[in-house]
Amino acid sequence: MSKLVIVGTVAFDAIETPFGKTDKILGGAATYIGLAASQFNVDASVVSIVGGDFPQEYLDLLSNKNIDISGVEIIKEGKTFFWSGKYHNDMNTRDTLATELNVLADFNPVVPSDFKNAEVVMLGNLHPIVQLSVLDQMESKPKLAILDTMNFWMDCALEDLHNVIKRIDVITINDEEARQLTGEYSLVVAAQKIHEMGPKYVVIKKGEHGALLFHEDNVFYAPALPLKEVFDPTGAGDTFAGGFAGYLAKTGDISFENMKNAVIYGSTLASFCVEKFGTERMINLKSKEVHQRLQEFKNLTQFDIELT
Repeated sequence: MSKLVIVGTVAFDAIETPFGKTDKILGGAATYIGLAASQFNVDASVVSIVGGDFPQEYLDLLSNKNIDISGVEIIKEGKTFFWSGKYHNDMNTRDTLATELNVLADFNPVVPSDFKNAEVVMLGNLHPIVQLSVLDQMESKPKLAILDTMNFWMDCALEDLHNVIKRIDVITINDEEARQLTGEYSLVVAAQKIHEMGPKYVVIKKGEHGALLFHEDNVFYAPALPLKEVFDPTGAGDTFAGGFAGYLAKTGDISFENMKNAVIYGSTLASFCVEKFGTERMINLKSKEVHQRLQEFKNLTQFDIELT
């Protein structure tokens, strides 16, 4: 089993959807990634920063999931990163109501010494310079470096983003971001262009329409499981990334065939994440439930057909 380093935000979110609204609750990319990866009992460490206002019970929650938090810096006199958003009725679009960087504005990640030789590095959505600094701290080249990013960095830090893209093996972005990054509408052509930027594997997330995995001339498509209701989409993409990275860290197999399985695991875990507000569903998720839903996925996608 491989070690996994997770870099990203540990934060507060306040969310409003057509189903209700929350006050400040636990959120952040690294939180969702860590909770998803914890399903695989991997040796994982979260590298992040919080303020003195961040409850100890939230840190304990991560520790109790066997996630190393020695890389979470606590600035006693500072405030934790905060994001607030409101989802529209279609649950695919949202308005950002507030973004308060707080301690994140001066975040210089420090990878714990025990994890500087980690085989898998999951770079959650942060400034590309912060992501690069993590790669620079690794004592040996990771077996697999995975990058998640967003259109915001394409707008304001494109050159830095290209520099980090050159150094990673897998990029996970959504369809809109893939089109913006490449200027191509066709996702097949966009994936080819992203391959040329550096990554061997390109994962394009399509929300309720599943995910695509590209490697050289190979393409794999995983549908999203049809759900009765989507309660809160916040963190679904990070949960997907955590499931993807966690599965690959557990198996140690980074072949295209095994990446297909990682995409299915990521999609399965993301389908749980959206069922309740914030991290609530992921905190209480049982392995039995995951296996049951994986079977549903299998039933959804398997068929016998006679080719004549």
